[in-house]
Amino acid sequence: MRLKSFLLSALTNFLLGVAWAVAFVSALSAIFDNYHFGFLHAAISAFIWALPGLFLVVIIEYILAGFDRLEESKKQTILLEQLLKTKETDKED
Repeated sequence: MRLKSFLLSALTNFLLGVAWAVAFVSALSAIFDNYHFGFLHAAISAFIWALPGLFLVVIIEYILAGFDRLEESKKQTILLEQLLKTKETDKED
């Protein structure tokens, strides 16, 4: 996602990448630790071990959606102020 601040955009993209990496490494670690118990056990363990990383991904995506809503709200506020100004000037005429 592209935010107005380069530093904030770089930080959120980095944290999002770290969260995906944590989920992937956790899942791989669970599979390699539990493959001798069977495929089903390894798959369930991989999902459970990946949950913290996936939770971080969801939180960061929610924060990015909040930034997007904030930017859209700012644009709408500017447009509404312009409409109010034009309406006030039309009443005076």
